[in-house]
Amino acid sequence: MKIHLESGAGQNLIHAYAPGSITINNRAYTRSLIVTPAQVADWPPLSFEDLLGVHFEMIAGMPLEVVILGTGAKLRFPPPALTRALVEAKIGLEVMDTGAACRTYNILMSDGRRVAAALLMIEKLKQGID
Repeated sequence: MKIHLESGAGQNLIHAYAPGSITINNRAYTRSLIVTPAQVADWPPLSFEDLLGVHFEMIAGMPLEVVILGTGAKLRFPPPALTRALVEAKIGLEVMDTGAACRTYNILMSDGRRVAAALLMIEKLKQGID
């Protein structure tokens, strides 16, 4: 889905998302990633089931107000033990499917908030015969 939102130059704006791809500033990414207004970085977990506490510890060291966690095609909440580092760093956490996370990140980023989106890819549909 394409997103239509204009932002200031030099900020990372999510332009589109689809199964297996997220487009930021006209560059397509095909791995899980962390997006802030100033940077885009690979994020190790490939799926929701791969999430570990260390993945949130990576984010807890950033100067953020809130992290938007995109959990793929559907909304799933990680166990609180995994996100403890964010609580200890006093960083808010919002959990949503990756499409909603992309849209919410753009809005918060355009409002000047110190936000990061931790995005797991939307899963590609499996082709098969039932």
